Amino acid sequence: MGSTMNRVHWTTRDLALFADNDKRYEIIDGALIVTRAPRWSHQQITGRIFSALDCWSQESGLGEAAFAPGILLSDEDNVIPDVAWASHARLHQLLNEAEHLVGAPELIVEVLSPGEQNVQRDCQLKLKLYSQQGVQEYWIVDPELHQVQVYRRDQAMLKQVATLFATDILSSPLLPGFSGSLAQVFGEPKHRGY
Repeated sequence: MGSTMNRVHWTTRDLALFADNDKRYEIIDGALIVTRAPRWSHQQITGRIFSALDCWSQESGLGEAAFAPGILLSDEDNVIPDVAWASHARLHQLLNEAEHLVGAPELIVEVLSPGEQNVQRDCQLKLKLYSQQGVQEYWIVDPELHQVQVYRRDQAMLKQVATLFATDILSSPLLPGFSGSLAQVFGEPKHRGY
């Protein structure tokens, strides 16, 4: 007998059993993933990305960004990405009566937390899940290496198209006119000339 035969299979309904504390509960392919509240630096980077996307969205009128939205992709896939962005048309289709997303937005951003399990979750499990669910673009932000891996949909899969560093500007064909300084995202001090 394989180990999957004995594995507990979690669903979205099971999340109601857990206390509302400082932990995040996600389900990917029926497996429960529990993480602590992110560190200060993680929250700072996430906030800067959200802020840039939110400001651009308000100026362009093309969609909306959300900070740590719950996404109910299926009864066995319930995730909380760090940032998500959806066009108004897509958002109208995705929001249920409780204002939870019940499908994949166009853009998802995950900021890596330290630890092999966290990296595996965001770089493998979530990449696969988001690819299967139709996410158009996925940014994996690595605070330690000061880099962003950009994945874009190529036919039916998300494929890596770029690795950007702190000296680069982040832009996307999904977000016309958007550009974000990665030096600012990573909180690198500005050098002032005299």
